[in-house]
Amino acid sequence: MNLFWKRIFGGMTGTAKLERKEADLLQEMERYYQIEASAELAEYKDLMAKVKTPEFMQNKKMLQNRKYTDTEEFRDMKKYEKLCKGGAFKKYLEVLNSSELACFLEFKQTAQYKNLGDPEAVKRSEQLQRMKSYEKSKEYGLYTRFHDSYVEKEYLKLKQQIEDEKFQERVAFWSNPHRWETTPEYKLDARFYELSKNPDIQFYLKADVARFERYKDLKLTFEDNFQWNSLEAARWNAGFHYKSPQLKSHHSFVNEKQANNYGHNTSVIDGILTIQTRKENVKAAAWDQKKGFVEKDFEYTSDIIQSADYFRQAEGVFRAKIRCKGKIHHAFWLGADGKLPHINIFHFNGKNITVGNANQQLFDQTKVTGICASSFYIYTLAWNQKELIWYVNDVEVYRTSANMPNEAMYLAFNSFISENQKGAQGQLEVDWVRVYERK
Repeated sequence: MNLFWKRIFGGMTGTAKLERKEADLLQEMERYYQIEASAELAEYKDLMAKVKTPEFMQNKKMLQNRKYTDTEEFRDMKKYEKLCKGGAFKKYLEVLNSSELACFLEFKQTAQYKNLGDPEAVKRSEQLQRMKSYEKSKEYGLYTRFHDSYVEKEYLKLKQQIEDEKFQERVAFWSNPHRWETTPEYKLDARFYELSKNPDIQFYLKADVARFERYKDLKLTFEDNFQWNSLEAARWNAGFHYKSPQLKSHHSFVNEKQANNYGHNTSVIDGILTIQTRKENVKAAAWDQKKGFVEKDFEYTSDIIQSADYFRQAEGVFRAKIRCKGKIHHAFWLGADGKLPHINIFHFNGKNITVGNANQQLFDQTKVTGICASSFYIYTLAWNQKELIWYVNDVEVYRTSANMPNEAMYLAFNSFISENQKGAQGQLEVDWVRVYERK
């Protein structure tokens, strides 16, 4: 896979920019899902289901815009006021409260009342004369006109209605130009718009959820940002890992020119893991496939570190930010208890970068060109049930479904010099390593 043109024409994001974008995206995603689980968003959604219904909005519009003069309460008040202010009926109401009418009505209940029809009797009695005079008066005429009439019944009905406390409350409500603000619905509506201005909810509503698709199902299971200062404080061991503890872990191979140096060539400087390959003469153990372990004189030293005792995982996403120097081998790989399976997430052989998966017959791999191994890039392996997929700075460079591993594998970093190489000093630098599993 040649990444040159992708790098030149923008098809490949630079490492620093990619890290910033991913960090921002992960931060946004975390914020998004935190908001999604918040009580405020649940309240917002519940309120939206209420205040955005046609019924609620129509009622709000009516309460805000309806005129008091259009209400039944206003019309009833006007009828009542008109009766109270009307000339004849108004005087009738005054008559109702007069002592003269009360006196006459009391007189009507007596036996003397029948004498009002006897002119002679009226002449002889001053009281009968007063009563007769009142009976012929305009005031009593108004009484007989309106008493127990339809008009009075309407008046009494309106009076009872208007004096009712609930009617008064309705009048006060509808006559208030700010009536909407006094309703429970207004409180719901105001709370909804208050929440809609909440920065978190605005962020949630505007978020492009599709951008989180790649990350939302990933759970971080292992991370090292290399803030330690010795292997004893880290989740790594120096040397090779073997299933049997009796086997020697600190050794090299007879077809190599460096001795693995018990972790002494491994250090952390400014948060970057560094495995140094140094030119120095040492005598150390080397594995010979025919003879077993032999003592060998080496001109160089280097290291291998692995996480076998601390972390292993089958499937998931394995990532590291790596660069290297020196025309020797540098690698980031996954291993298991046996020689196989073995997966190279990154391998620089002094000339080329390769990625691939070892099986019994061959190393299923591809060469990655167009980038410089001495610059930082993010190398990724996505391992699922069906295939292995390699990426460099999120650009896919290779995939295979051949010889899929079926066991948990550990992480390993190392540098070495093969016998066909001239030999040189160098270093493998790792800024960070992260592993995720699918939720």
